[in-house]
Amino acid sequence: MAARILDGRALAAELRGAIAERSTVLRTRGIVPRLEVVVVGADAASLAYVRGLESAGAKTGVEVRVARLPADGDEGQVRTLLRVLGDDPVVHGVILQQPLPAHLGIRRVAEAMPPAKDVDGANPLNFGRLAFGSGTELVAATPLAVMALLERSERSALRGVRVCVVGRSSVVGLPVALLLLARDATVTVVHRGTRDLGSRTREADVLVSAAGVPGLVRADMVAPRATVIDVGTTYVDGALRGDVAYDEVARVAAEITPVPGGVGPVTNVMLMGNVVTAAERHGPTAHDDRAS
Repeated sequence: MAARILDGRALAAELRGAIAERSTVLRTRGIVPRLEVVVVGADAASLAYVRGLESAGAKTGVEVRVARLPADGDEGQVRTLLRVLGDDPVVHGVILQQPLPAHLGIRRVAEAMPPAKDVDGANPLNFGRLAFGSGTELVAATPLAVMALLERSERSALRGVRVCVVGRSSVVGLPVALLLLARDATVTVVHRGTRDLGSRTREADVLVSAAGVPGLVRADMVAPRATVIDVGTTYVDGALRGDVAYDEVARVAAEITPVPGGVGPVTNVMLMGNVVTAAERHGPTAHDDRAS
């Protein structure tokens, strides 16, 4: 029996409506939810992603603007821009588009991201709060998308469920693992240094792959009737491919997300939800002249 598809596009459409309603309420108070995307240089993939954010913003009532720096912009310029946006009361969310030019490192500039406007969870302060389970202003959008899809799956009751996360990056793998642990799942994190990767993944009721290696997860690495969430997005010969060998794994798993059409559409909506949340918490009053 073929696996049930966890449809990210359908879930995104459902979530958009609720976020748009919240945006409408804010606008009646004179608050326009606003996201600033900081782009350094003109990477083609980054610009395409920004267009996707602009589309998601238009559908959820979030104003999306782009703050550009030249490709040779230095660390000081990036940090200064982030600080300026952090001090601007009509800006509610800020993200730093990646990949950055080779001479810049996200770790060196992420600490300048204003924590209350850090809608994609880049600031180490927000990550640390998540790690300590003490609450955080905002959680990165892709991990939130993974959790939203799991909540619509057969494994939504995660307490005691065996989960394997493939990938340990601070962008997806680690925050997903922390969110799963907060739901009392039993979590194993594996990575490129793990010996006999398949023996670990086959133990899981839920498999989340965020390695960025096309076709890494094969059918013989997946437990029968498992739920598989594919976070991987890599272009191969002009086509977007996930970490999971979809056709063969879909014959083994109970549920699976496609690529494209799985985690990606939900990620953009969760990002807009974070912007609206930040506006609800910290937005200017209707008396602020710059809010109009």
